[in-house]
Amino acid sequence: MKSEVYLSVIIPAYNEEKYIKDAVMDISRYLSKQDYNSEIIVINDGSKDKTAEICRELESTIYNLKFIDNEKNQGKGAVVKQGMLSAQGKYRIYLDADGAISIDHIEKFWPYIKEGYDVVIGSIEVKGAAKEEDYKLYRIILGKFSKYLIRVMVIWEIHDTQRAFKLFSAEVAEKVFSLQTIKRWGFDIEILVIAKKLGYRIKELPVKWVNPSGKGKGVSLTGYFNTLKELLQIKWNSIRGKYR
Repeated sequence: MKSEVYLSVIIPAYNEEKYIKDAVMDISRYLSKQDYNSEIIVINDGSKDKTAEICRELESTIYNLKFIDNEKNQGKGAVVKQGMLSAQGKYRIYLDADGAISIDHIEKFWPYIKEGYDVVIGSIEVKGAAKEEDYKLYRIILGKFSKYLIRVMVIWEIHDTQRAFKLFSAEVAEKVFSLQTIKRWGFDIEILVIAKKLGYRIKELPVKWVNPSGKGKGVSLTGYFNTLKELLQIKWNSIRGKYR
């Protein structure tokens, strides 16, 4: 009898043809060495490149890979929610398709899960973190300001809400993501606000983040301003008690 799925790894993908194969293969190699059952779920968010084609090829060779192909672009938040709520794992983590944070970071997350934390998240803004980035100075300053604004407005305890390396138990994931309303960049903030509102314990841990912005990746200026609008929506939802 096949054992239950212990860990689900959710990967949202939008125009990731340059990175998705290496990222999935790295995760698959890591999971194959573990003594628990696992699944990898890649969700295509209406990519215009060869992301879907590559993922279908990978699905035919990686036994625990599930590919969800959305023809229309919905937003990163929407497809992460889709993946989290369709996953079968006792624990569920989502991370980016560019491999910016290596999956083996999860090993230092498990002790905190055993301690009773409900959500464990990766951060580049706490002691012990490391980062390799190729942003221009104005974008680094804008990023720092954005993080401080997020803390002041909605969740002071968390220094870095935006890293795509967040681990949830199945019960917490289903409750938190079922209340999620933000479909794009601001969803990371919203799910942490929801988790806090529901009384879940959140642990922020340092990770090493390798930013591939030099290869054409990174949040655009428009993305920053759209996230600000979503932040205001999250604040308003919180005031209205929408997350209770």
